[in-house]
Amino acid sequence: MSDQPPEQDLEKLDSRLRDARARSHGPASKKNDQNQPPQNALGLAFRVGVELVSAVAIGVGIGWLLDQWLDTRPWLMLVFIFLGGAAGILNVYRMARGFGYAVGYQKESDTGEQHSRDQEPGNEE
Repeated sequence: MSDQPPEQDLEKLDSRLRDARARSHGPASKKNDQNQPPQNALGLAFRVGVELVSAVAIGVGIGWLLDQWLDTRPWLMLVFIFLGGAAGILNVYRMARGFGYAVGYQKESDTGEQHSRDQEPGNEE
């Protein structure tokens, strides 16, 4: 073990934590989160296009594979094209509303509002 008393170790740890927190809140440490809006319109347009095309492509692929396996050409591919399109539109809608891929499809800023509403008198369950 070390020769230093535990209080000194805790003080050193506390000062190192404060220094690290101060560095992490600087302007160079901005996180590129997918829930944040893109910086320009071109990025937004590219992301919308990728969301729609990839969802439809996955639907076509799943439908084609199931059609080959079950010999139901072209019905399952048509069904999965529509499901893929709906999934792509849902993803674009969630992106436009700012939900991103948050748990439960809720905005993170809405959690405080929900919490305060639950604590109103007469709202006990």
